[in-house]
Amino acid sequence: MKVGESTQLRRVIGYFHGTIFLFSIIIGAGIFIAPKGVLKYSSLNVGVSLSIWAACAVVSMLAALSHAELGTTFPRSGAQYYFLKRSLGPFVAFFYLWINLFSTPAGIAARSLMLAGYITQPFYPGCFVPEMPKKCLALAILWCLGILNARGVKEVTWFQTVSTAVKMTVLGFISVTGIVLLVRGRRENLARFEKAFDADVPDASQIAEAFLQGLFAYSGWGVLVRIAGELKSPSENIPKCVVTALTLVALIYLLVNVSYLAVLTPKEIMSSDAVAVSWMDRVIPSLQWAISLGVSSAIVSSLNCTVFSTSRLWCMASQEGQLPLILSTLNIHSCPVAAVIQMLIFASILIIPSDLILLINYVGFTDWIQLGLMMMGLLKLRFQEPNLSRPYKVPLPFIFGSIAISLFLILTPLIKTPKMEHVYGLIFIFSGLLCYWIHVHLNQHSVSFVKVTCYLQLLFNVSPPEDHNEGISTEKSDLKEIFL
Repeated sequence: MKVGESTQLRRVIGYFHGTIFLFSIIIGAGIFIAPKGVLKYSSLNVGVSLSIWAACAVVSMLAALSHAELGTTFPRSGAQYYFLKRSLGPFVAFFYLWINLFSTPAGIAARSLMLAGYITQPFYPGCFVPEMPKKCLALAILWCLGILNARGVKEVTWFQTVSTAVKMTVLGFISVTGIVLLVRGRRENLARFEKAFDADVPDASQIAEAFLQGLFAYSGWGVLVRIAGELKSPSENIPKCVVTALTLVALIYLLVNVSYLAVLTPKEIMSSDAVAVSWMDRVIPSLQWAISLGVSSAIVSSLNCTVFSTSRLWCMASQEGQLPLILSTLNIHSCPVAAVIQMLIFASILIIPSDLILLINYVGFTDWIQLGLMMMGLLKLRFQEPNLSRPYKVPLPFIFGSIAISLFLILTPLIKTPKMEHVYGLIFIFSGLLCYWIHVHLNQHSVSFVKVTCYLQLLFNVSPPEDHNEGISTEKSDLKEIFL
């Protein structure tokens, strides 16, 4: 990077591309993985399964509109982290960050494996895909997305627009085909819906697990709050984008699930590793490759958006001094490339274990812990700083509803059917206490840290951002001097 060149995050994303980002991150692996999980925990009850999908849409809208207040009140990148540090203190902010350091790479790993499975499945008709080529392809895709993100916002938004158009075409085809099959009224297509609620009814713990699976398909609605520092008119565009995107996504998800069930039985869905491919194999076998391509575009765009938004969150945490300083540096394309690289390294390590349902459960479990923390912080700030400027103010019942749903989804599985993965998850989460203590006593300004930071800065050709005042606390205002 040449001397005198300025680097900072720029507000270049408007309403259209903001909505595209939401479509990109929400409509990804979830709609192709979660139908299997929702059916499993719904005791193969078709009526309960579709009801849970509809309820997940309502819950996601409720949580997303509550969450949107954070981005409109604090319109800066990584707004969730900054908000938690301001409302609940640095420890809770670090706790949120600690969870995110694992849950986001875990979600990226799950989606990468699913993407690799869909791409390679046509080459292994009628049998399982070997693990080694699938994992190698997943790693290759991850690092290609890292290169794309390093090129900056313009290239990322272009890629997201194209891939979203492809995925919407595929899902539209699946939805319309399902409607046509039902309208034609063939007995085998209607039978599962005529006796939708005849199967066993799941208990409370199973419903909670089914919700976690379904909500995984809606996950990502907080992306605009993470990138609020790069949005034009965030106070106006964030709520508009959320309502537009989630309404359309809910409609598409319901139609796609109806289409799946119009063609495949619940048991066939449970036995399929790639539900959409099995669906196409039954409807138009000659176009199986096309559905794999469409599904792959859906997952890769969701992955790309996750990498883009999470790097901004980690960049903010670095600027606030709770992550290594190198993660706050930007390259010539205004990308926090060091944060992108760290995220991809973590995700690459997590690709080794490949149990997708366990990964989804863990990610969903931690996501709702994070949402519960943010809603409590939002409630506290309402009373602590009543005169704070809030361009968009969510009704209090939405906040209380989000807190109640979070507690239900977190506590029900732990109390009713505790599993070892829950124990491991809690151990990992609370190990953050030890890491926070180490962080507090760690001197990041020591000579050794400064030397390592300088070497990495030269290696990645990056420099600290020019604008430190937008959402950055003054405790690290001398960041540039540290690098120099």
